[in-house]
Amino acid sequence: MTDYIVIDGDTTQFLPNFGAAMVVVQPGTMQGSGPATLNGSPLCIEGDESNVSVSGCMYFTPQYSIPGSGTLSIDSLASDQIASKTQTDGTAVILVGGQFTAKFEVQSPAQQPVPSSSPIPDSTPDYSGSGMFVSSNTLLQGS
Repeated sequence: MTDYIVIDGDTTQFLPNFGAAMVVVQPGTMQGSGPATLNGSPLCIEGDESNVSVSGCMYFTPQYSIPGSGTLSIDSLASDQIASKTQTDGTAVILVGGQFTAKFEVQSPAQQPVPSSSPIPDSTPDYSGSGMFVSSNTLLQGS
């Protein structure tokens, strides 16, 4: 099945639900490193997803209601987001596809309020969620 190819500058949109954590998400930006280009923008190839990092996102959980913060990233692509046939210089291009697996890495833990005592910090180091690509490419497709 064909889908649009992700190019340099395309947006990563993270969904706010990361298991028990609700994250105030911000979009990320893909940086393409493929030698092939579309209108001067490099195509994104397998591996480029590892460069997406969105820091300073606030989060909380039902138990830890005092917000903390952390960094969003792409943990892994879905199988329909890696082209099986379309390549540039021997590396598969990234397709819009469905949803990738995202990771939220806690930098400053959310805290649980405790009356007459110090708040208890969240001990979970990271949370798993999902996201998708929003591409400006409406011309070039791959499979």
